[in-house]
Amino acid sequence: MGDYYDSLRSATPARLEIGRAGSRYKTKAYLDFRAAHAAANDAVMSEVSEETLDELGLFEVRTKCHDKYEMLTRPDYGRLFEAKTKDFLLKNATYGADVQIYCGDGLSAPSIKANIPNMLPILHLALEEEGISVGKPFFVRYCRVNTAREIGPLLNAKVVCVLIGERPGLLTDESMSAYIAYKPHPEMSESDYTVISNISRFGMPPVEAAAYAVDVIKAMLKQKCSGYKLKL
Repeated sequence: MGDYYDSLRSATPARLEIGRAGSRYKTKAYLDFRAAHAAANDAVMSEVSEETLDELGLFEVRTKCHDKYEMLTRPDYGRLFEAKTKDFLLKNATYGADVQIYCGDGLSAPSIKANIPNMLPILHLALEEEGISVGKPFFVRYCRVNTAREIGPLLNAKVVCVLIGERPGLLTDESMSAYIAYKPHPEMSESDYTVISNISRFGMPPVEAAAYAVDVIKAMLKQKCSGYKLKL
């Protein structure tokens, strides 16, 4: 059995064969769980710093939410923008690009600093090398996935790619997803998104996720669809 568990542990970062003391976890395993749970709570409620955005070269806009608490309790506000924010985007973002990429804190602020530096530049460059125009990327604070339904029509982008923090778990508080949609609009359904999930050092590495996202976007532009209709 030892060789069997050794092979399993080498294939996954999941907690396997952590042992027990009577009917309880061992102290180290219990403390690891508590620490991971605390990190997950912090990830949801923390903020992406201005320094991080400056390092990434991203300008910021906000949804209708005033703070993290409102984003969690009013997810509908986390999908919408004030009129002045839309005007700001029209003046500062790119109109009519083939692909518009933007980042959102979502449910894991740490995911931005952990993944975007390695993912966004490669994704941007690889698309441009394929002759695909890419809009100026930006950051949306208090962001929900369905901001894409507003940003797509507003900026007249053919494809919108939202790089957003996932709900954290007990393995990592830095996981991210890419929600990609062809010509998103307010009436679209959830099944119209193509999703690349678990982007992190414990899942799909950011560089690999960027390469895969390029293939997905190329297929969308060729087939003029996304989600369940897209053939990959």
